[in-house]
Amino acid sequence: MSTKRCYYEALEVERSADDGALKSAFRKLAMKWHPDKNPGDPGSEARFKEIAEAYDVLKDGDKRAAYDRYGHAAFEQGHGSGPGFGAGFASSFSDIFEDLFGMAGQRGGRGGGRERGQDLRYNMEITLEDAFLGKTAQIEIPVAVTCESCSGTGAKAGTKPKTCGTCGGAGRVRQAQGFFTLERTCPSCQGRGQTIDDPCPSCSGQGRVERERTLSVNIPQGVEDGTRIRLAGEGEAGSRGGPAGDLYIFLSLATHEFFQRDGADLHCRVPISMVSAALGGEFEVPTIDKGKTKVKVPSGTQSGRRFRIASKGMPVLRSRQMGDMYVQVVVETPQNLTKKQQELLAEFEKLSSGATQPEAAGFFTKVKDFFGTRAAT
Repeated sequence: MSTKRCYYEALEVERSADDGALKSAFRKLAMKWHPDKNPGDPGSEARFKEIAEAYDVLKDGDKRAAYDRYGHAAFEQGHGSGPGFGAGFASSFSDIFEDLFGMAGQRGGRGGGRERGQDLRYNMEITLEDAFLGKTAQIEIPVAVTCESCSGTGAKAGTKPKTCGTCGGAGRVRQAQGFFTLERTCPSCQGRGQTIDDPCPSCSGQGRVERERTLSVNIPQGVEDGTRIRLAGEGEAGSRGGPAGDLYIFLSLATHEFFQRDGADLHCRVPISMVSAALGGEFEVPTIDKGKTKVKVPSGTQSGRRFRIASKGMPVLRSRQMGDMYVQVVVETPQNLTKKQQELLAEFEKLSSGATQPEAAGFFTKVKDFFGTRAAT
């Protein structure tokens, strides 16, 4: 009969624990019991091994099912493959070891010292007219560029970087940790695989210097708010001759004084007088292409009615299609009336009937019927 402790007890979790709870428990206990954290404690390695073995079984769905059914006998009497610590053990926990100890199991080094430069972000605000027409904009950004004095190597002119003697150019060194081997970043070259005895005075050995750079950005027709434009290789220069990163330009559209945009369509609200709404009329509105168009208002137009003007909206990005323009009329109630105007409106009200205001007449008829019904019950 097995004398091993229950795997769930070893990880200090319930049998119902999900994958996230198992991983969290392992991380916590591995940090606590790792031999490097407990120098001089002979029991820490055994406890750490117990924790690792338990997690190795329980993180695997098939192994966990077998263990839940047969217990430790599942791996002692042929019911399934044992937990073990084969070649894949270190790699299966490499992400956890990297987080805990700054190490990784069986990973190759970078070598060469060439590191890709950082990507950069530039926020640009444009007008709605710019988005309609498209434009070429000039921007200035501070960016790290390749040092001309050393051509990006980081070494003083006439010299070259040397292969790191500690890691042999691999950028990482191996270290035995109890029952498995781990790798970590080389402390001598910080993972570059090379060292510089005589750094370039212009860039202090970094291989790049800060400069202001002017770039031309092509903004296509139809771009929307939040559009991202990528300029490959225009980001920060790589370290010691490494490839440059990219520049990402994020566009935002300034608020327009007249139009609101919805995809490729444009919307605007136009106030009209009560008389124009009642008798009909027409008015002119500007268009985004710097033109203007007439909108005819039929008699009896209600507030909120929309009129569609085809193909007067925004261009669709990378397409020949055009959106539409929608004009919504809002009937304005007269204010600051003179005595004469008040008398005329009062006279108009006397002459009004259900035919002139059918919506209001219908509503109040329903209200009257509603209260009449309630009174009867």
